[in-house]
Amino acid sequence: MTTNKQLDMDFVRSQFPGLSKGWVLFDNAGGSQILKSAVERINTFLFDKNVQIGGSYEVSQKAAEALLEARTSAMHLVNASRPEEIVFGSSTTALLQNLARAMQSQLSKGDEIIVTVADHESNIGPWDRLQSAGIKVKFWPLDREQLRLDLKDLEPLMTDRTRLVCVTHVSNILGEINPIRQIADFVHARGARICVDAVAYAPHRAVDVQAFDADYYVFSLYKTYGPHYALMYGKYDHLLELDTLYHYFYGKDKVPGKLEPGNPNYELAYATCGIVDYLVKLGEMTAETGSVRQKIVAAYDAITLQENALVERLLGYLRSRNDCTIIGRSDNRDGIRIPTISFRFDGMDASEVCKIIDDEKIAIRFGDFHSRRLAEYLDVTDHGGMVRVSMVHYNTVEEVDRLTAAFDRMLNAGKSAAAAR
Repeated sequence: MTTNKQLDMDFVRSQFPGLSKGWVLFDNAGGSQILKSAVERINTFLFDKNVQIGGSYEVSQKAAEALLEARTSAMHLVNASRPEEIVFGSSTTALLQNLARAMQSQLSKGDEIIVTVADHESNIGPWDRLQSAGIKVKFWPLDREQLRLDLKDLEPLMTDRTRLVCVTHVSNILGEINPIRQIADFVHARGARICVDAVAYAPHRAVDVQAFDADYYVFSLYKTYGPHYALMYGKYDHLLELDTLYHYFYGKDKVPGKLEPGNPNYELAYATCGIVDYLVKLGEMTAETGSVRQKIVAAYDAITLQENALVERLLGYLRSRNDCTIIGRSDNRDGIRIPTISFRFDGMDASEVCKIIDDEKIAIRFGDFHSRRLAEYLDVTDHGGMVRVSMVHYNTVEEVDRLTAAFDRMLNAGKSAAAAR
C-alpha cells in the first residue's frame, strides 16, 4: 500500500541536469526538462544497438528488443492492455494528423466529428481539414460562466452520424482536469468514439487509458520528462481498422507498424524506458512494493501532493491582487487544477511582463499557446494574450516565491512610474 510520502526534492532535482543552470523554469507546458535516465537510454541505444530492426543478426535482434521494451514501458505508463497499442511519433500534432489520415476510409460524406473550442489546435486542425472530404465538424462550446465543458452542451450536437468526439484532458490555458471517463461513457452510449489530447495532463497525473475508456489517447514525451517525441494509445481493435500509412505491403493487421511510416525513432522511443525507470524509483521511495504500474501510480500520488502545494502558492498570490485576472478557476479545492496557470495583469502587455521577468532568470511564457480558438472565445488575444506559469513536480515553493517577489518589484515599479507622470 502506498504511504503517499512527500517527494525527496533533492533526489528529484538531481535527476534533471537542466535545473542546475540558475534559471527557474516555469515554462514546462511548453517543454519539460529531460531526465538523466532518458538521455542514458538514448545513448545506450545509439552506442550499443544503433541498427535497423528486422535483421537476423544479434545487434538487430537487440534493437528490436529495445523497441519492444519501449512499447512495454509505455504500456505500463498509460496502463494499456498490450504493447502493440502504443504508437510512437514525432509529436502529438503529427500523431493526430496521422490518425485523421488513417481514419478516412472509415468516414463517409455527411459523417460528423465534434471538437471542443477548449482544445489545443493539434486536436482541432486535423479534424477540421476533413471538411474538404465532406465530413461535418461541430464545435462543443465552453460554458462561459464556469469555463468548463458541460455534457448538456454536447448532447444536442450528437446525432446518429457522429463518429468521433475530440477533447482535451486538460486545457493548456485553463488548467482544469476534464472528467474523461464521464465524457467517454456519454459518447460511447451514443455510438461514437473519443480521442483525447492529454499533453497537459500526462506530466501531472497517472494516465489510465483503461479506466478512462479512451479510444485514442495522445501526449508528448518532451513535456513528460523525455525527448522531443510523442506516443499515441489506441484500442487494439480500433488500430486494426485504421488505414496503413506505410508501404502497401504493411497490411491492416500490422499494428502498430502501419501507423509509424519510416519506422519510429528507435532511440527516442527507447527513452520512454528512462521515464518509467524514474517514476518507478519515485514510487519505491514512497514505500510502494507492488508492480511497475503500482509504483507509477504511487509516484504520481506524490507528484500530485507537490504540485498542489505549488498551485496553491501561486493562486493564493494572484488572488490577493486586485490588478490581476486569473483565466479559469482561481482555487484548487478539489485537486483538479494542475499547475498550469494563466492570467493577465491590468494595464500590462503580457509580452512586456515576460521580458521583465526574463531579466530575473525566470522562464515564463505569453501568448495563446496554440490554443488560439479558446483565446479568441475568451476574448484575451489583445495585449500580448496571457501570461502563463506552468510548473511541474521538480519546481519548488521557494521558486514560486522568487517569481512572486519579481512580480511585486515589477508592479511596484510600474505604479511608481505612473505616479511620477
